[in-house]
Amino acid sequence: MLIDFIPSLLQDTVEHSCLVLLMLLIPILSTFFVFLIPSTSLNTLKSFVLKSTCLIFLVSFFCLIFFDKKRGMFQMKLCVKWVDFLNINLNFGVDGISVFFLILTTMLIMLCVLINWESPSLKVNLVCFLILEFLLINVFCILDLLLFYIFFESVLIPMFLIIGIWGSRQRRIRASYFLFIYTVLSSIFMLVAITYIYVQVGTTNYEILLTFKFSFLEQYILWIVFFLSFATKIPMIPTHLWLPEAHVEAPTSGSVILAGILLKLGSYGFLRYLLPLFPEASFYFSPLVYTIASIGIIFASFTAIRQTDFKRIVAYTSVAHMNLVILGIFSFNPLGLTGSIIQSISHGFVASALFMLIGIVYDRHGSRMIKYYGGLIHVMPIYSMLLLFFTLANIGLPSTSSFVGEFLILIGSFKFNTTVTLLGATSMISGGCYSLWLFNRIIYGNLKTQYVTSFLDLTKRDFFIIMPLCYGTFILGIFPNIFLSVIQMSILRLTEFIYF
Repeated sequence: MLIDFIPSLLQDTVEHSCLVLLMLLIPILSTFFVFLIPSTSLNTLKSFVLKSTCLIFLVSFFCLIFFDKKRGMFQMKLCVKWVDFLNINLNFGVDGISVFFLILTTMLIMLCVLINWESPSLKVNLVCFLILEFLLINVFCILDLLLFYIFFESVLIPMFLIIGIWGSRQRRIRASYFLFIYTVLSSIFMLVAITYIYVQVGTTNYEILLTFKFSFLEQYILWIVFFLSFATKIPMIPTHLWLPEAHVEAPTSGSVILAGILLKLGSYGFLRYLLPLFPEASFYFSPLVYTIASIGIIFASFTAIRQTDFKRIVAYTSVAHMNLVILGIFSFNPLGLTGSIIQSISHGFVASALFMLIGIVYDRHGSRMIKYYGGLIHVMPIYSMLLLFFTLANIGLPSTSSFVGEFLILIGSFKFNTTVTLLGATSMISGGCYSLWLFNRIIYGNLKTQYVTSFLDLTKRDFFIIMPLCYGTFILGIFPNIFLSVIQMSILRLTEFIYF
């Protein structure tokens, strides 16, 4: 009797949206309790926040476990009355598109807490990351366009503080303003567009907006405004200038969040809002998008080759990979759309790990210039092995996660535009050039003891931080059906809104 009762109880729990509610409440409650802990009690602060972020990650993982793969609709829905007389309420839900972004977010925040273990002003730092986690969870769960915009832009506040306060160099304030000004200016007209949508429809509820048919002229104007906002987040050329600057000046944990999650807000915005709400305009502007994305892939790849700073190289590779994701999104077929999600998740694993490995070297030796390093294989074998693995994953080696995403994107875009597919495929060739060139310069050859005299391989903490990303990259590359089976029904539902 008890065995029969437990599954039904768990099912009731899922139906009552307790999992989504817990993901929203735990970061806020944890932030409140962190304020009550004295700043001098560092061990208590570390232990409490680490346990809180682990619990949030566990809850997000349970969302995947209890997710019904046979349904493309939103699940675990939660509705809270907010401004009822204006028909604006807090509606939350999870589907196959957002569930993996939630897991990626909660996992990377958990790892960032470990990265910041010895950070100065630890209490303020942990509060920023807890607030950031709350805002990001809201972005991926919220089913209201106005509230999505609020959380979408609010993410910039903790990121501004993280880069500006704990940045690694003197230009960190400038980099913070770069991030803030570029993204805010590109999104300010989006608020006007949302106001227009509210006046026309009478609500900003996402599920109701999906049933509303905008005229082509309305789609034309609204698409441009939404595209500018999301393209800056990805980023697409020419709005990419903030990203290398922000990465170079950000602390390691800031770079992990930028590459692993913040860039995904743009691709998520395309998938969630741009394509289903404005399908005719999306088809109309697809040649323009293909042109910008193709130029971005080639430009970022060749620019990465000539960089001398570790972080700038990986930052420009992020631009190339995320522009490849755009090709998958605007292929308008299930293969390309699925590949864009897989590649986004894969990039979250691989780029985050590369920034962590770069941060390990920088924290010990105070420099990210390639010319000061060489022959690390002789003194840091474990570090070299992990760097090789993620370098190959960054290239898209078969059996790694990037191969699955890039392969699906190229198949999907090939069906829509052969020329663009060939241009996008150059990213795999140029990716091999700059990735292997970087690896060869710092790992092989002779030790440059005139610059660095003492070396230390990965510590236990460094190793445990990197391994979850290593497992994620490997599992997604070898067993992609675990991810594809969850995504496919939501993607099929998305294509229905695009074509019908």
